[in-house]
Amino acid sequence: MQYDFNKMHEREGTACVKYDLREMYFKRADVLPMWVADMDFETPDFIREAIVERALHPLYGYTFRDEKYYTNIINWFQRRHHWHVEKDWILFTPGVVPALNIAVLSYTNPGDKIIVQPPVYFPFFTAVKDHDRTLVYNQLIKGEKHYSINFEQLEELATDAKMLILCNPHNPVGRAWTKNELECIAEICLKHNVLVLSDEIHSDLVLKGHKHQVFADISPEVADITITAHAPSKTFNIAGLATSSVVISNKELRLKFDKTLKALHVDMGNLFGFVASNAAFSKGDEWLSQLLDYVQANVDFTEDFLLKHLPKVKMFRPEATYMIWLDFKAYGFSDDELKQKMIMEAGLGLSQGITFGPGGESCMRLNVACPKEILTEALEKLCKVF
Repeated sequence: MQYDFNKMHEREGTACVKYDLREMYFKRADVLPMWVADMDFETPDFIREAIVERALHPLYGYTFRDEKYYTNIINWFQRRHHWHVEKDWILFTPGVVPALNIAVLSYTNPGDKIIVQPPVYFPFFTAVKDHDRTLVYNQLIKGEKHYSINFEQLEELATDAKMLILCNPHNPVGRAWTKNELECIAEICLKHNVLVLSDEIHSDLVLKGHKHQVFADISPEVADITITAHAPSKTFNIAGLATSSVVISNKELRLKFDKTLKALHVDMGNLFGFVASNAAFSKGDEWLSQLLDYVQANVDFTEDFLLKHLPKVKMFRPEATYMIWLDFKAYGFSDDELKQKMIMEAGLGLSQGITFGPGGESCMRLNVACPKEILTEALEKLCKVF
């Protein structure tokens, strides 16, 4: 089946964060929203049909995760990432962000140091600070074409840290970390007894010429210190169904996580999230293949447009995700000036770089998971101002 990613959909009035909260976030409700990391593509038909079929049954009572739920996840990991996972290793969470918080509560104590690698997904910061842990920055190194890891600094920080929260692939700078890079991280963390929480929610969205390396799959020793978070939400545009999982092969770590999960009473799950997960992971390969082709074309289009019309805007070409990290440093604006020009003059709602922490100055994150018509409009708006 050929899927149509050019199809436009009206999302206003659906309690949609991306569209219906523009007034709250940007102080004007008419910006073209290119911010929240969800897609303007319709959720695949096989997921919608599965939900509708279940919804036709007149009872929506307490539901458990049946054998299919686990089998489909296991098969997906094996098929897509050549990663062998056992059913017992999988725990449900109502999202990757809750998983970050549960892990922090399960494995660390107030005051403990937790390393993050900014500029990075901002809920990493709150998962640490909201629980009175100490946030430590291993800031990424901005290169000419891509970002890299400061391993020397990571080694120093790891000597008295309890945990590293790893973004693999990285949001917002779009790196699909190589096996060699991840092995270097693993060596440091094993040496200093640092646990690794690997957020791999974007692992299915790796673009051409790159490959996702599951951090826990580097070696049995690395698996033993790793908590892997994953979800179908970004891949299949079903974030509203609040369904994700963590994979923990180390039994002691798994029991600690499960204890916190159950103590917080967030392990029940969502009936329609289970249905969607089953459909996504059992039927989603061809749809995902076509999605990645479309996203790749949008990335290429954006790069060509910027080179031709806005050469002062530095684009870091993503190796994964459907977000593009843009650097406006050459214009000399302050972050506040850049924000105001983007919103008030260009009429665009992008994610401001400084929300991703140190290293995000003068940058903006652009979401290109949208019909090309919308992307073209956004780039033309950008061009008129910059």
